Amino acid sequence: MKRRCWVLGALILVVACAPQSDETAMSGYAEAELVYVAPPAAGTLQTLAVARGDRVKRGQLLYSLDVDSEAISRDAARARSEQAAAQADDLRKGKRPLELKQIDEQLVQAQATLAGSAATLERNRKLVEQGYMSASTLDPLVAARDRDAARVNELQAQRNFATAAARRDEIAAAAASARGAQADLALAQWREGQKRREAPADALVYDVMYRPGEWVSAGAPVVALQPPGALKVRFFVPEPLLSRTAVGGEVTLQCDGCAPNLRARIRWVSPQAEYTPPVIYSNASRSKLVFAVEATPLDGAAALKPGQPVDVRFGKAGP
Repeated sequence: MKRRCWVLGALILVVACAPQSDETAMSGYAEAELVYVAPPAAGTLQTLAVARGDRVKRGQLLYSLDVDSEAISRDAARARSEQAAAQADDLRKGKRPLELKQIDEQLVQAQATLAGSAATLERNRKLVEQGYMSASTLDPLVAARDRDAARVNELQAQRNFATAAARRDEIAAAAASARGAQADLALAQWREGQKRREAPADALVYDVMYRPGEWVSAGAPVVALQPPGALKVRFFVPEPLLSRTAVGGEVTLQCDGCAPNLRARIRWVSPQAEYTPPVIYSNASRSKLVFAVEATPLDGAAALKPGQPVDVRFGKAGP
């Protein structure tokens, strides 16, 4: 009797210590949230710098499209920008030294003419005072003196105007035009740069959809990247087990050829039930309700391949 008790106790201990799997495995599969790198504008694929399965670093060239039209637009925008900037600078300055010298020479000539007409008027005024000439002879001489004086004043005003800048409003308008031209140049350069796409992060080249020489439509992905942390496990939890499903909880994974003790942490539980297979809802069909769940692989589970089927269970993995 004592021996039988010892055997029964040993059996109970073995059963208690054995790994428990009192639930049916839930079906799931690995899935990757890929990054699709597409150009914003259409063009011919000119250079493809990566191949499927390559590892790329952040900033590494992936591909480039033809940029002939963008280069022409960029050169035209740069020319307009330089023209607008030059016009704005020109309005801030006076006339050129040669133009100023021309005005100075004209002013000297006008001053000499004024001096001659003033001297003639003064001589004839004395003759009139002495009675040798009538007073009426002075009228044309006074008019000539005044004409020459006005010419001198005109040239002096032109000299002052030639050394001054344009009006403030004209300068402001020219500066605004220059800024607009610079913005057009920046836009043209940006459009040219968009034809050259680089890796946004360290990643695996999951797929390549085009080959050099093919026409790529605007927004059509050329390269698909799988960055680190993009892998997830998607599985379906029956309605009776929904109470055990909580964000942050862990599940165990099992798949063909995989290492043991793979784990994943639940990150999302669908708020909407699904049927599998589709049936009409009734109390009898409640057990067919399932909820989609997503989990982030932990440790070695990150080595799963997208599309790989897995069996998912709650609780910790056995030894």
